[in-house]
Amino acid sequence: MMSNIYLLSDKNMEDVINLPMIQISPIAKNIDLSHYNALIFTSKNAISSIDSFDKSWQQISSYAIAPQTAKVIQKYNGTLAFTGTSGHGDNFAKELIDQLQNKNAIYIRGAKVVSNLVNILKENSINCDELIVYETKCKNYTKNQQPEKNSIIIFSSPSTIECFFENFSWDKSFKAVCIGHTTSKYLPKDIKPYIAKTTSLASCIELAKELRIQIS
Repeated sequence: MMSNIYLLSDKNMEDVINLPMIQISPIAKNIDLSHYNALIFTSKNAISSIDSFDKSWQQISSYAIAPQTAKVIQKYNGTLAFTGTSGHGDNFAKELIDQLQNKNAIYIRGAKVVSNLVNILKENSINCDELIVYETKCKNYTKNQQPEKNSIIIFSSPSTIECFFENFSWDKSFKAVCIGHTTSKYLPKDIKPYIAKTTSLASCIELAKELRIQIS
């Protein structure tokens, strides 16, 4: 019997079972973006949240951490100026240093972040403020909704790890796939994850399928 692959997201992807862990709650604010000429995005949720209450962001140059984030900026009619290649917050900050010289930047983000992006930029003389536009909350599941034994679990963020373990216990037959090394650090120390080649869900799923063949 083939192992099930659980994607802890509501994003529809082939050959996986969706098990969303997170609820997104936009935080509406009266804001004035006219002082900024660079918007930094590391999350698709930040894009959809700010778009829900202020369309002016669309006219300001946006800097995306990775291609998937860039696609969401374009989907919401934003002005894409730069797309990072590392996919990791701290490395993305280093990529931005040359891009943001003499600009007034603002990092549009959720209530929880795991990188030192803003500090790195400020240490390199980049003007950068922060704006929290959403918060995340864990969905609630019952114990009988726990994945079956031998399942492969895809963790796409530290928040998905936190919320998974709020709901379920880890079975030793499970295998963990993480979207990146930063996310993997939030797993319990006794769980040894597999890391996707790139920071994308597609890469995570590809790796999970390879693991499924190996253990079938």
